[in-house]
Amino acid sequence: MNNFLNTINSPKELRLLKQEDLPQLAKELRDFIINIVATKEGHLGASLGVVELTIALHYVFNTPKDQLIWDVGHQAYGHKILTGRKEIFETNRQLNGISGFPKRDESKYDTFGVGHASTSISAALGMAIASQLKGDDKHHIAVIGDASIASGMAFEGLNHAGVTNANLLVILNDNAIGIDPSVGALKMYLTNVKKGTQKQDNIFEALNFDYSGPVDGHDIDAIISELRRLKTVKGPKFLHVITTKGKGLKQAEEDQVKYHAPGKFNATTGELIAKSEASQQPPKYQDVFGHTIVELAKQNKNIVGITPAMPTGSSLKYMMAEMPNRAFDVGIAEQHAVTLAAGMATQGLIPFCNIYSTFLQRAYDQIIHDVALQKLPVIFCLDRAGLVGEDGATHHGVFDLSYLRCIPNLIIFAPRNEIELRNIMHTAQLGLKQPIAIRYPRGRGVTMDWKQPFSKIEIGKGVALKKGNKLAVLSIGTIAKNVTEAIKDLNVSHYDVRFVKPLDVNLLHTIFKTHDTIVTVEDHTVKGGFGSVILEFASENNYKNTIKILGIPDAFIEHGSVDELQEFVGLDVEGLSNYLRTRFCIRD
Repeated sequence: MNNFLNTINSPKELRLLKQEDLPQLAKELRDFIINIVATKEGHLGASLGVVELTIALHYVFNTPKDQLIWDVGHQAYGHKILTGRKEIFETNRQLNGISGFPKRDESKYDTFGVGHASTSISAALGMAIASQLKGDDKHHIAVIGDASIASGMAFEGLNHAGVTNANLLVILNDNAIGIDPSVGALKMYLTNVKKGTQKQDNIFEALNFDYSGPVDGHDIDAIISELRRLKTVKGPKFLHVITTKGKGLKQAEEDQVKYHAPGKFNATTGELIAKSEASQQPPKYQDVFGHTIVELAKQNKNIVGITPAMPTGSSLKYMMAEMPNRAFDVGIAEQHAVTLAAGMATQGLIPFCNIYSTFLQRAYDQIIHDVALQKLPVIFCLDRAGLVGEDGATHHGVFDLSYLRCIPNLIIFAPRNEIELRNIMHTAQLGLKQPIAIRYPRGRGVTMDWKQPFSKIEIGKGVALKKGNKLAVLSIGTIAKNVTEAIKDLNVSHYDVRFVKPLDVNLLHTIFKTHDTIVTVEDHTVKGGFGSVILEFASENNYKNTIKILGIPDAFIEHGSVDELQEFVGLDVEGLSNYLRTRFCIRD
């Protein structure tokens, strides 16, 4: 039997195949993705679900002249393999390898960089309008999932597109799941459309799109036929495609949440390769949050939990299972999540709003206008703060201290370990009169015996971890672990400042008066972050101490493991130790 995938280095070779050969190519492409991801890890289910659609798009349209935008990009592995990256696909998400998401400077076929949801329609419409203005005759296709299209930004794009005559095709990849199952009234609407029971007017036709579908997303002939027809239709068009996430791997179809990004697995059987027992390791910070909020909510009936489409990733799933009427997955709607929390807070509820640091960026106005301005005691739990690893530049949570600390009325805290996370959550629900942001990283902590009795944390108080001589290291958050190891044989002081806002000014005065040199360390950008806070304090108080800032450099950091990236930016144990020894001639 021919191996068609071996002959394809770009869509040009793909278009030379006979249409009857494409189902075999789809099987080969699925097998290729499964075999690579089984050992290298990555986002599996989404790409398996769109194999036929991916082939059909590149077969029918003249990419890259015709511009194809994948929303989020979890589903773009097949696209990458067919567009010249097959031989290097095994480097996907690895240090110095290709990105796990479409990226403009990686390939001319990646027409728009993505990673966050719901941007594709706006971007494709912008390209389509630009083509009109320039007189370019080309097609613009946005492929968006049913979870992403429920976002407000997607509706903003649809709303605008419907009053243009732009050459735009929106393809809805409808598999009823994002990372977790899709939620909301739009999901119910799409379900009714698929069942043929929808009685209301078609929402997309009402927005002035030429609607077609639903089409079986695994019937490649049907997809190609419809795409060819739509090429002849002018103006905004909408194709509804039904797919199965994880298609072609039985376990991935049956457990779509786990196989979204399953880690290593057996490519033949689909069985996950077990990692060392979690009971033998400290917990993940997300699980500390998830179990702690349930514990607190059992004691305090006013506590509610909110997450925008991340119940599994944030571990709010535990509260949703035990208290489904008090825990809310609002879908990919970060702006709504924040203002929903604000509304709840006005009525005496205590909302824990759990959002990844990188996604909270999408709700910045709501933090300022709807929460902080009104001094509403929303508790923001910022998961995935700092370097997150293989998801790379679009997902690192390295800007939150900078964009939050300029906001009045907002407390900002970073726990050093799991016990501190529990205690600040306990403290926050006791009755703060203003909002608080708590940032913590992806991955496991350092404390096996983490479930200690709750203890109240005094707001705005740092702690001394080690007393030394003339140099003091000031850290914020869990990077303290690396600092502690780096200085264990060095005669230097170490302080965990804990609060970026309000600052422990009494502690800082003591530090500046007793140490000649101050070194700040943070898992955050050096521009505007914790180090900048210390510089501002020194300036305001006319201190002349030497101050050095260590953190994420002023650049977008690409993908790799957290350990690799910490080494790259000098925040690993060896890097910190060498810096202190060589820069300041400190010896044991």
